[in-house]
Amino acid sequence: MSDKGLLRLGIFGTVLAALCCFTPVLVILFGILGLASVVGYLDLVLLPVLAGFILLTIYALWRRNAA
Repeated sequence: MSDKGLLRLGIFGTVLAALCCFTPVLVILFGILGLASVVGYLDLVLLPVLAGFILLTIYALWRRNAA
């Protein structure tokens, strides 16, 4: 994958994960779908995903600046 593609993926994933972490988007969606029992486990998944996408964005920026 190119540096530009990695950067786009990292930024898109970071924004999406941040929206799901810090706003009740998934809580409302899961409530509508009848999956409210899963809401308690969202932090166990979303925070590591957010950290991973932030690291991917930093890596893509590092590779872009090194080239």
